[in-house]
Amino acid sequence: MSSMRNEVDAGAALEVASYLTRPAEEYVNDANVEALWAVKAGEDTESHFNLLCSADPKLLKLGEDDDRIYSKFREQFPNFRIDIIDIDSLKSKEAKEEWRKFCEELKDVEDFSFGTLLRLKAREEYSEENTILVTRIQFLAIEIARNRERANDAVYSQHIKPK
Repeated sequence: MSSMRNEVDAGAALEVASYLTRPAEEYVNDANVEALWAVKAGEDTESHFNLLCSADPKLLKLGEDDDRIYSKFREQFPNFRIDIIDIDSLKSKEAKEEWRKFCEELKDVEDFSFGTLLRLKAREEYSEENTILVTRIQFLAIEIARNRERANDAVYSQHIKPK
């Protein structure tokens, strides 16, 4: 049963990947693409949260570009609050301009512009109330900073099993 489920999951993942790597101009409000994106985003959030719960966040690497992303993030956003995200710090007109510059400088990072879900409060799990849609590079910048600056420690501490 498990091997059959893995085959189905792998098939679904390949289908999602094929849709998501095609040129954006091929899509005009395609409900299938939106549904596939939602499935992929849900799987990504589950994977990310499982990582936070199972390994000391200060030791986590989210990708090969972590150092560069973190340096650029703190250079451009030195006072950005990562423990509790103020939505205006991401979505206001001024913030969007700053983030656009940041994203453009890191457009060589794989899937930098993919829509990704980000937790608003670092101490809490993913939920409808605690989640906002951002680009993947924004997610990476904030989560790398949360790991390095210890904002994700509370999640890890809440989920580790006593030895």
